[in-house]
Amino acid sequence: MKAPNSSYGPPRGSRPNKPLLIVLSGPSGVGKDAVLARMKESAFPLRYITTATTRTRRSGERDGVDYHFVSLPQFQELLRSNELLEWAQVYGNWYGIPKADVRDALKRGEDVIVKIDIQGAATIRKILPQSVFIFLAPESLEDLQHRLKRRHTESPEELALRLKTAEEEMKQLHLFDYIVVNRWNEIDRAVGEIKAIISAEKSRVNPREITL
Repeated sequence: MKAPNSSYGPPRGSRPNKPLLIVLSGPSGVGKDAVLARMKESAFPLRYITTATTRTRRSGERDGVDYHFVSLPQFQELLRSNELLEWAQVYGNWYGIPKADVRDALKRGEDVIVKIDIQGAATIRKILPQSVFIFLAPESLEDLQHRLKRRHTESPEELALRLKTAEEEMKQLHLFDYIVVNRWNEIDRAVGEIKAIISAEKSRVNPREITL
């Protein structure tokens, strides 16, 4: 009698995993950069997209790593050629996500993650609704206030504005698929939850499909 096929490959007729576009957002000071840095350290298989900016490079920053530092004419050309997935002007400087970087990674079958503000997430939701939207939240507004104060980068007026903005941003949860709470000193827990979300998405019977 012939033994049954005992291989552990995908079931016959199943489709290969589609690459994901993960959008990570949340209020200023909640720890998005720290979470992404910890994910990179863990060697989790993701393509991290670098934002383009017209801002002047600060000491210690690396072009192509921290940001793609571009001139204003270069940024305007990206806008004219519709080669930015999303863009915004912040404190007189322009920031945007290069479409080419996202498109190339998806074509290679890589899962892509972008860090973006709430307004930018809303924009991507309109044009690429099949993306995975994750809201990184503080445990409370009081916790966020403590985080911002520890940074020592905002004046009292700026701090008040950021907290007011965060309160309004928390009302935009309906734009997101998941919420992950980044508790103080529990960053590995937040990272683990994001990894679990991505793993669950990779196991969907009807996978998301990104067309860019």
